[in-house]
Amino acid sequence: MQHEPIYITALSSISPLGTSLKEVWENYKRPDHFLGEKIYDNIPAWGASLTEDTQHRILTLANSDTKYKNLDPTVLYAIYAARETISQAGWEEGDFGVNIGSSRGATALFEKYHKEFIQKGEASTLSSPTTTLGNISSWVAHDLQTQGPEISHSITCSTALHSLLNGVAWLKSGMANKFLVGGSEAPLTPFTIAQMKALKIYSRFERNDPEGYPCRAFDLGKKQNSMVLGEAASMACLEKGNLDNALARIEGLGYATEILEHNISISSDAVCFQRSMAMALGKTAPNEVDAVVMHAPGTIKGDLSEVAAIKKIFGKDMPALTTNKWKVGHSFGASGMLSLELAVLMLLHQEFIGVPYVKYDAMPKHIKKVMVNAVGFGGNAVSVLVGIP
Repeated sequence: MQHEPIYITALSSISPLGTSLKEVWENYKRPDHFLGEKIYDNIPAWGASLTEDTQHRILTLANSDTKYKNLDPTVLYAIYAARETISQAGWEEGDFGVNIGSSRGATALFEKYHKEFIQKGEASTLSSPTTTLGNISSWVAHDLQTQGPEISHSITCSTALHSLLNGVAWLKSGMANKFLVGGSEAPLTPFTIAQMKALKIYSRFERNDPEGYPCRAFDLGKKQNSMVLGEAASMACLEKGNLDNALARIEGLGYATEILEHNISISSDAVCFQRSMAMALGKTAPNEVDAVVMHAPGTIKGDLSEVAAIKKIFGKDMPALTTNKWKVGHSFGASGMLSLELAVLMLLHQEFIGVPYVKYDAMPKHIKKVMVNAVGFGGNAVSVLVGIP
């Protein structure tokens, strides 16, 4: 794919699974989910919230600087995760680029300020600067005192993997030697949840449902949509060259879009995924891929179409399939990087993490290459192939 290899040298996230790679891995090995039912401004719904400990850490961060008190949770989550990732990578100087995106952006503040506007007929002083989408990368760059480029974008649910694409492009161009990439999302707000419910894709499983899983991601026999939203920020450090501290090597990248029938449609065999996975594979033989961490949002059409696309690309060489959304929900723009984190953890620990209610004929005993998929509203897909460094 590239003349000089590009490596992931650090990973960090905050999510319902915790804040450290060790804690995240331990929670992935548990068969239970991290979804809970709450009331969001009179709207009862499932959601995957950050742990109390993580929320306390975010509050401490917000109170550590007067400028941070008025920032949206998406920005605070990103700052916290970025600090941890940079520390892990040992990047002491600020000579690196930053590309962190979000699907919804400053959802909590936007809803708060718009409600005030409706009630009072005037906007708060900080309503504009704190709700712009560029807020995330610019505040992270400020906090880390970086000297490189800073980029923000929103490409719905494939946002974080598009950040990785951008980081790789900058590194390959020679315009940067290091890049911090990722996504941040805090979508557990009344209006956001109401929007998903209006699309008829949100989980309606009851708390006492005998199956016990509110989000049935990768359950190809489910009779109703079961998407659940979750909070998260997830980051990766990218560097080029042969590095001793590398966690994983980027083996291939793919991206594609497809013609839409309506705003949230995807074809029955996800043509965009077929194209992105084929591009990411490149000259790699399909039988060399041991696992795929699917996008699998927990909707009937979304899950079925992605599996159909995988079957078309891999045929008889089907890898083991998994997803993490049944456990941590769908964190929109951050979800792709959370999936990448799971892929890298499986490479590091040489252990496949399956979905508890899915029957597997066999699981890989050795994991050398893992494909990661993400797709968003608009039919834009990204696939990333990672391998052992």
